Amino acid sequence: MENKYSIVFIPNVIIIEEVKKIKLQLADKIGWFNSKNSLAHITICEFTSTEIEIIKNQISRITASFSPFEVKLVDYDSYPNGAFFIKPSEKSKEDLKKIMRILTASLTLKKMYKSSDPHLSIARKLDVEKLKIANTLFQKLEVNFWCESVFLRKFNPDLKQFEIVDSFQFKGEKSTEIIQGTLF
Repeated sequence: MENKYSIVFIPNVIIIEEVKKIKLQLADKIGWFNSKNSLAHITICEFTSTEIEIIKNQISRITASFSPFEVKLVDYDSYPNGAFFIKPSEKSKEDLKKIMRILTASLTLKKMYKSSDPHLSIARKLDVEKLKIANTLFQKLEVNFWCESVFLRKFNPDLKQFEIVDSFQFKGEKSTEIIQGTLF
């Protein structure tokens, strides 16, 4: 049976707790919303697979060459589709995108949803009025965390939430693989 997975960046415990408080504050004002119970994360990709051990080995090999870096989360923002989120600084956004591109391009998956704009979701699918409330309620933020790994999560259909099943550390190891286009 194919299971649904996601690969994400997860901030430190302090930011996780802060995001939890933000979500509770928002819920007090607007009621339940999509992503209310989701642990703070930045999505890299989502996919289905029956061969997760092969995928885990690929993730481990790829992430071993990444070096830890600082991520600055600098402001609230929203998308027209009703998503309300915390956005990274431009530098952090580029650093996150680089990891996201390399990781998703290197995995041997047939079907994969790839996130193209790194952000930390607070709420999804808010209508215009609820989005306006969120934008009024939360206006200033600046926090940072040391990004030193990615996490593999598996969807739990009973809880209707993803749960962490593994983590992959950035070790800053030199890659011994030949990257296409680097010989000439």
